[in-house]
Amino acid sequence: MRYLSQRYAMPYREVMGTLTDIGTEELAHLEMVGTIVFQLTRNLTPDEIVASGFDKYYVDHTTGLWPQAAGGIPFNACEFQSKGDPITDLVEDLAAEQKARSTYDNILRLVHDHDVADPIRFLRQREIVHFQRFGEALRIVQEHLDAKNFYAFNPAFDCPQKTSNCNCNSNETNTANVMPKPNRNDCNCGCN
Repeated sequence: MRYLSQRYAMPYREVMGTLTDIGTEELAHLEMVGTIVFQLTRNLTPDEIVASGFDKYYVDHTTGLWPQAAGGIPFNACEFQSKGDPITDLVEDLAAEQKARSTYDNILRLVHDHDVADPIRFLRQREIVHFQRFGEALRIVQEHLDAKNFYAFNPAFDCPQKTSNCNCNSNETNTANVMPKPNRNDCNCGCN
């Protein structure tokens, strides 16, 4: 949901396409993990449910799938970030892919059943590929910017070119964006 939500604010079609592709693939990952969980829990006896620590979940959801973290915190929209700033969002995405890879590493340390470990290894490898693609997407965004300090502003929103006048030498407030105008060396509006 993070990537499919972020795609709308991306100013470059190739980056938007990357977010669409990876977001769509991540929905398939959810299906794979859901299938694994369902197959592991569908035939549990009440004694096995209690012995495995699955009892609290079972009371609320039986063996139906209800996304939550391993610690029991349920999924909600706060779990994904979408700032509308291409640099911020892509850096967040890079971190998300590394956190997913770390989670899969932890699962693989605990699980020795090949029917579980093999798909988890596949998912882990895809997270590495996603990390690499988000790195490429970040470079694409950075290459489109003239400014050397591309972390100082939101390139999709704060570009002085989007205002009626660009005064790169001024430190006046840009009333359209309520931000100080960038220094001439930091401006990416193309007027320097």
